[in-house]
Amino acid sequence: MRTISTTRTTGTTDSTGTTRTTRRTPRTGGRRAAAAGAALLAALTLTAAACAPDGPAAPATPPAALPKAAPTSLGDLSGWKLEDWARYVADSGFANQVPPGYWTAARTEAARARPTPEYAPTAAAPPGVDRDAPPAVVQARPQPHPYGPDSAVVGRLLMTTPQGDAACSGTVVADPLNPGRSNLVLTAAHCLHDGRGGGWVKNLVFVPAFNRDGRAARGKPYDEQQAAPYGRWTAVRAMVSPTWLQESGVGAHDQYDYGIVRVRGESAAGPSLEEAVGGSVPVWFNAPREQITAAVVFGYPVERPFDGMELERCDSPAPPGRLSFDRSRPPMYAIGCSMGGGAGGGGWFITRDGRPNLVSVSSLGSRGPAGYRAGPSLQDQAKQAFDYFAKNVK
Repeated sequence: MRTISTTRTTGTTDSTGTTRTTRRTPRTGGRRAAAAGAALLAALTLTAAACAPDGPAAPATPPAALPKAAPTSLGDLSGWKLEDWARYVADSGFANQVPPGYWTAARTEAARARPTPEYAPTAAAPPGVDRDAPPAVVQARPQPHPYGPDSAVVGRLLMTTPQGDAACSGTVVADPLNPGRSNLVLTAAHCLHDGRGGGWVKNLVFVPAFNRDGRAARGKPYDEQQAAPYGRWTAVRAMVSPTWLQESGVGAHDQYDYGIVRVRGESAAGPSLEEAVGGSVPVWFNAPREQITAAVVFGYPVERPFDGMELERCDSPAPPGRLSFDRSRPPMYAIGCSMGGGAGGGGWFITRDGRPNLVSVSSLGSRGPAGYRAGPSLQDQAKQAFDYFAKNVK
């Protein structure tokens, strides 16, 4: 068993595209940021083994609906050129204007859970699709208080939907093109866009290390420094999986339920998000499933018995199971977890080479009561989208 930790980042990227980090004295935030990212979620104790990448064994069958720019199937976008991605991003039309002072204490506390796509893990699998048995429930527990800088890379996403103000979760992830200066947040597609026939959320902001501790503080004077110790970061660009944008309902497109957000701080001349919080987490694309022998899932669940005011975690000691709807698409990871809506988009962490990596984000779940979380396996399509977004969508 190994306890994982990260450090405040400086910029080096190796030949595989993996961001490597070294210790340095933080530029901003004084001692508060010195360990931010260091000992990231230090209570994580995960193990690893080796095998081959997870993914479809055969080419995907093109679905009926394709993005207007698509020269290939949704299951494999390797044929997309830069102009195809550019057209897709332009066609998807994300725009975000947050009025000054919109996210008041009252709005923040009243934000409801962004609904998590709900699916019963005991439901019959489609023909030809293999699934694992439903996982045993793991009870969520709060990240210990007082919050330290180790929690800064995880945050709460606040947004406005047609149904009202809502909340999800997200993670500060490493930007290989801007090592040490990332402004990227990884979350779930369903936290950003309603899917086919729907639209984008509005008034989207990211609050790293959000900590209202509502069970103890509700009714007391609002402490902005406690609730948003690293400020509120406005989304300026966003992209979701092309599959998500073209499909709807609960099913195969949830196997691509990922989204990427670029944010900016309150001051254009200020530090990047990564510099402000003191670190980031690399995304491990095409992770071999057999190397994921345990996982820890984080999020800000809103539905009872939670209230969205503090960070919760599910520590799964067992390898994630498989949940699939379409055998041509990478099967989802599934672990037992009692977190419900609001935790959607929260990061899944494992250990790789002694340090934390993100391998998924929370997507599907169950309610009444919540018993499991499932997240997409971030394979080729996710890597293609992330690489394009990081390089070209500013």
